[in-house]
Amino acid sequence: MLSPALKTMEVELETTEAQIGLTQTAFFTAAALFSLFLPRWGDLIGRRKVLVGMLAITAVGCVISAIAPNVTVLFVGRVIQGVCGPTISLTLIMLRQQVPNEKQYALLMGILASVNGGIAGVDALAGGWLAGTFGFRSIFWVMAVICAIGVVSVRLFTRESTAEETMPMDWLGVLPLTVSIGSLLIAFNEAGKLAAANWLMVVGLLVLGGIGIAVFLKIEAKVPHPLVTVTYLKQRRTWALLSTTVLTMTSVFAVMNGIIPNLAQDATYGPGVDTNMVSWYTLTPYALAGLVFGLLAGIFAAKLGYKRMLQIGLVGMFIGLLIAVFSSGMANEWVLLFIAIFMGVTYAGTVNIMLSGLGIVLSPADNQGYLPGMNAGAFNLGAGISFAALFAVVSMFKDADGGYAAGIIAGAIIAAIAFCTSMLIPKPETIDDTVAARDAREALEKMKIDA
Repeated sequence: MLSPALKTMEVELETTEAQIGLTQTAFFTAAALFSLFLPRWGDLIGRRKVLVGMLAITAVGCVISAIAPNVTVLFVGRVIQGVCGPTISLTLIMLRQQVPNEKQYALLMGILASVNGGIAGVDALAGGWLAGTFGFRSIFWVMAVICAIGVVSVRLFTRESTAEETMPMDWLGVLPLTVSIGSLLIAFNEAGKLAAANWLMVVGLLVLGGIGIAVFLKIEAKVPHPLVTVTYLKQRRTWALLSTTVLTMTSVFAVMNGIIPNLAQDATYGPGVDTNMVSWYTLTPYALAGLVFGLLAGIFAAKLGYKRMLQIGLVGMFIGLLIAVFSSGMANEWVLLFIAIFMGVTYAGTVNIMLSGLGIVLSPADNQGYLPGMNAGAFNLGAGISFAALFAVVSMFKDADGGYAAGIIAGAIIAAIAFCTSMLIPKPETIDDTVAARDAREALEKMKIDA
């Protein structure tokens, strides 16, 4: 909701574009870090309890942002709001507990994930209207009310659930993990500034991130109840899924959220769409197409499987990027609209949903929070790398049609690599400790007894 209101926030708070941008970075970084451990904490103390707490704290952050007298207070409010980061991960885990049937879960997961993505097209329009009519603060008040409704709804209409075995939370492992991922996210965000970036800081943060990961792995090998066992980290369900997520996000996120909208507004190499209209041809149809097709993707996943649907979506996404490459030099509003809808179907409505779903169904029954949390971190890390890497390519080839085609070509190449890594992701039913494998064994035993 805030994207159309950033300029209004800059004016009403009498600050700069860079400072407002920093509050956005703070929110997304905080969301990524909270996503790393809150799902696992929910496994241990109660998922409903953690989700209610997250929504309540997010509401507090919204109120602080709504009454912020300056950008510093707004920054604090946005960091607090970041606690909402793993909301979808937690709700998908809770849904899994209530719906053990694989086909039914796939359908409902598709509905939940697609609605979450599709709202991004509608709330951008609502946010622009609220900011223009009542000022940016009205957006935060609306967010706070929605969070309050969420608190009541979750508390009254959902069931509590925990992991099969509960043990103390591995806070010792959480610290180096959040430091490492936070350092990497900030490093890639800084690198995205290209010529204006502080490259010494980028290198320092990358080194700190590497050290943090090494310390995390060392701690996880020693503590009695690790956040993530080293055994899980070595398995293909972990590193293949996380690699595919990072590569997928790197390939497409900056294309659809930066390069295509920029091309649309470019009067020299693109159609020169007015700033107030660009969302109607790019982001809104992209999100709404994802919403509509996401409902079908869940049905198809129930029949074909998550992995196959993921790969179908990746192939479609690759084709969509190629279409964008070949049409970039002659793009008009309707070509951009077609690309947005096509990518909405293939990425937002298929790939994004299947990656989220795989994070749930590949998790071991005794630790269902670790993989969704790490996968959420992979989504954010890939998004950060995407803006840094693809916009660097755009800048390098700026003299050639504005560099748009070069940036999209780089994304297409990375998408092809993501497809290759997706082939290494195992099917949930082939891993002994997943819920799917357990249910399959129980069904087989029941059939034997009945026979």
